[in-house]
Amino acid sequence: MAIISLLHGPNLNLLGQREPHVYGTATLDDYVRTAEVAAARHGHEIEAFQTNHEGRLVDAIHSARGRSAGIVINPGAFTHYAWSLHDALAAFEGPVVEVHISNPNAREPWRHTSVVAPVATGSITGLGMHGYELAIEAIARKLAG
Repeated sequence: MAIISLLHGPNLNLLGQREPHVYGTATLDDYVRTAEVAAARHGHEIEAFQTNHEGRLVDAIHSARGRSAGIVINPGAFTHYAWSLHDALAAFEGPVVEVHISNPNAREPWRHTSVVAPVATGSITGLGMHGYELAIEAIARKLAG
């Protein structure tokens, strides 16, 4: 059994309330439960964390080093400018999957750039809850070799 860190950035604590026409009505707890079920199918465990503070998310990535086998991260708006996340993820030795509920490339132009993508193993966007299942599946397959 391996631990997979599931990390969420700013405003994702408001899922289910914030812009349901974009993000749907599922809550952050719903997304975490979905990831937990997907991880359990592969014999893995999820450690979930959400913060609205960039430095705390960097700390969570650092904390995952040597403890978590992989990271699934939805950085929220930090995706587009938080180079500190880029650098922290670059120092993580396992697979990293960037996931977004909506498709940033189909939205405002400022959302089209990800500073996380260059250091991620892969990115999944626009698939809502299913994207989280796919991200866990991708990590599990990478860990299985």
